Amino acid sequence: MRGERRLRGLVVDGSGASGTTVHLWSVRHRHRTEGPAREALALHGDGRTARLGFRGGEGRLAPDGFLHSGCVAVRGLGTLNLHEPGVVRAFVDEAARHGLLTGSADLDGPELFPAVAAGRAVDG
Repeated sequence: MRGERRLRGLVVDGSGASGTTVHLWSVRHRHRTEGPAREALALHGDGRTARLGFRGGEGRLAPDGFLHSGCVAVRGLGTLNLHEPGVVRAFVDEAARHGLLTGSADLDGPELFPAVAAGRAVDG
């Protein structure tokens, strides 16, 4: 569906001199000729693109025909839906905390997953 590929906006209010930041984001599903499928959360803003990749594999799940689009999971930590703005905001906050949104990069989403899942469990 074309609507699933659109860029969505996420406005993050910063404190102090940082002001307001607008992140445009999208979720994509990728297939490779070798290896598992991958779900990718792309964050665009300030001339950079950060892609958080989520590959299926040992202890990690990505949509494979059984999970819905945007669903990613890490064994023992639960599932997250990358189409939910609150989940995207949690990944943006965690990536920013680690200084990962300063330039364009391909990031390993499951590295941030434990903190995001824990934060979402507390909020939810």
